[in-house]
Amino acid sequence: MKQLRPAVLAGIFAVAGVLSWAGARLWNAYGTLPGVPLAAPVVLAVIAAVLCATALSLRGRLKAQRERRPGAKGVDPLMAARAVVFGQASALVAALVAGMYGGVGVFLLANGLDVPARREQAYYAGFSVLAGVAVVVAALFLEHVLRLPDDEDDATAPA
Repeated sequence: MKQLRPAVLAGIFAVAGVLSWAGARLWNAYGTLPGVPLAAPVVLAVIAAVLCATALSLRGRLKAQRERRPGAKGVDPLMAARAVVFGQASALVAALVAGMYGGVGVFLLANGLDVPARREQAYYAGFSVLAGVAVVVAALFLEHVLRLPDDEDDATAPA
């Protein structure tokens, strides 16, 4: 399984942000821009918390296993693989969603903070971007926790 690259996630964020900003401009020219739901930052924050809790739990279990503590629970390899896949998928989707809300937020900041409803939507969009970044950071941390020692040797070996 290949490791996520922050540059790829940043690229997804940037492309989604630009496309979302352009779409928001176009949509606003032809009608009313749809609102940013309050649930967006909440759901992203919950996903970030789940990823972080999973990473911390697995890190503790792996540390106990390495130190050969009596009664230490091992980590099932299939469960670890599922956690990594969940983290990678979450990071990719969060980069896309954060970029979309970032583009809408930039549009709202540039075109209408004097309207209270738009100012509120800009806040929701900003919180969504922050929560999306938290998901990406938590997913990269989870991936770091579950990285195998052999992965480091393979990354530095010439192709």
